Amino acid sequence: MDCEAWGPGAEHALERAFEHLGGRDDPESFQTDDPVVAPLLRRFEGLRFGRTGRVLERLLPTIVSQKVTGKGAGRSWQQILRRHGEPAPGPAPELWVDPSPERLRGLAYYDLHAYGIERKRAQVILDVVRRAKRIEGLAQQGAELAESRLLAMRGIGPWTTGTVLSGVFGDPDAIPVGDYHIPNNVSFAFTGEPRGDDARMLELLEPFRPHRGRVLTLLMYGGHSAPKYGPKMPVRNIRRH
Repeated sequence: MDCEAWGPGAEHALERAFEHLGGRDDPESFQTDDPVVAPLLRRFEGLRFGRTGRVLERLLPTIVSQKVTGKGAGRSWQQILRRHGEPAPGPAPELWVDPSPERLRGLAYYDLHAYGIERKRAQVILDVVRRAKRIEGLAQQGAELAESRLLAMRGIGPWTTGTVLSGVFGDPDAIPVGDYHIPNNVSFAFTGEPRGDDARMLELLEPFRPHRGRVLTLLMYGGHSAPKYGPKMPVRNIRRH
């Protein structure tokens, strides 16, 4: 593994590169003869879960993604990066560094309206950056404790927590409960039923514990998605929120 890094965090990035790239994951520990998953496991052999050990850089964009379309969330986060972040050091001018907690602490909730973020999500973001040091320290306390501490915060639920734990700890069992699409995709992949709820998703994934998140990733990479019909998730207008 050859790595290069730039900027004031270069040494730290190089020290953690092995974990970032999934070096501590053990994909060989997951074996199955399930007719849906086994072919995907062979097709995407070597898929690893990286462990960033960094909570805020995963948590903040995940909060932005709550209850909105992926496209809308991506646009909002890119706007925040360009307005409050800074260009990343090194030879890739298209990369930007996340805004610091100190930078975001100076904002009011209504400042985030310009990026399509209504008061509820904006307030959660501001609550998080005001507790940045404590929250970042959760990466050193283990996934179970981090989960309970995050869930105790206003505006952070199972979907956000599952998404964060997957990346911060490289947890192959973490799953985002409460997603708009994933229960349908899981139900359709395993049963052919085009619609499912969280309870059905958890039931179908239970045999794969402690690799439920790995199975979700394999299904996504394999293109397993339920038919799209009926009302779509609306694009929200937050000007009055």
